[in-house]
Amino acid sequence: MYICIEGIDGAGKSTQSKLLKNWLEENGYKTNLIREPTNSPIGKLIRRILRETTATSDNQQKILGLLFAADRLLLKEKIQKAKTGKTIIISDRCFYSSLAYQEPEDWIMEVNKFAIKPEIVILLDVNPKKARRRFKGLERFEEESFLKKVRKKYLKIAEENDFFIIDANRGINIIQEDIRKIIAAKLGICR
Repeated sequence: MYICIEGIDGAGKSTQSKLLKNWLEENGYKTNLIREPTNSPIGKLIRRILRETTATSDNQQKILGLLFAADRLLLKEKIQKAKTGKTIIISDRCFYSSLAYQEPEDWIMEVNKFAIKPEIVILLDVNPKKARRRFKGLERFEEESFLKKVRKKYLKIAEENDFFIIDANRGINIIQEDIRKIIAAKLGICR
């Protein structure tokens, strides 16, 4: 199974992904935690670009979209191999992040047409003001006005693709309990 945890920056994706991984392993499942961008040379380049520039032009957005798609393709084989080996993949972001954060949408869809779609997507929905207080580093995507726009896009994408939406304005343990209920129901884990 391939599970993706999505949400705006500061929603708690990394924390919740790690907690879910630990819980699944405690229940006897083999897991693999991945994140986007990866730690590959492409992923490191993406992070550097996000720190150092503001990609506002259409061409800059397309270049960034291509880099994310290329980085995502590096994960494709890893995801396929893990799924055939009965491993649960938990991803901190997937191609839906590109749809929420980048433009133009038709370009992002085209360059990601080979990306593997997760079976379960959980959107951690958080107020941008609250998310902003959680930041450790500051990348260009982390302006509150931009996060409001991205949150709105995420909610639209979630509705169109039947994501599970969890209120991430609450405490870490309450959020994790909601995630576990969703995953337990899908895997048939008795709680």
